[in-house]
Amino acid sequence: MPEPSNAPASPIRSRDAEPSIHERRLVLLLRGVGSITLLAFAAAVMPEKWMVEAAEALGFETFPYSPLTFYLARKLSLLYGFVGVALLFVTIDLDRYRPLFRYLAWGTMAIGVLQLVVDAQSSLPSWWTLGESTSTFLGGLLIVWMNRMALTAGPAFDADQKINA
Repeated sequence: MPEPSNAPASPIRSRDAEPSIHERRLVLLLRGVGSITLLAFAAAVMPEKWMVEAAEALGFETFPYSPLTFYLARKLSLLYGFVGVALLFVTIDLDRYRPLFRYLAWGTMAIGVLQLVVDAQSSLPSWWTLGESTSTFLGGLLIVWMNRMALTAGPAFDADQKINA
């Protein structure tokens, strides 16, 4: 007869189990951010005039009319759009892609710190630098926390379940 294992149970729930409230919230967060990030695809194809007008409306210096500037702006928009697709994709099967969340979250926090450095070196306004880097870092931290909550919490209480007394 095999010895009972002292190894902790796998944090991955069975496919038949209902997702916990924490898992549902994590999925909603990732889908929300992913859906909003998909809007970057529109920026990748927007007219150059709109890019210039948007920069002026935000109070930046005149957007340089240069093929390289527009190329970089469009490529960054495509990258953000791809991140949105990836976020939506991983929510299709939360359990399967859960190991990726830790890297996603820590990478997001690292990007937040790097954004602070790059934005400061680029002489962007402080409201932009602090807003972008702080929100990115806190978004990664939120994913870490929500993923941890989803792993440690039991299944969500279903109001339709009858309580056995």
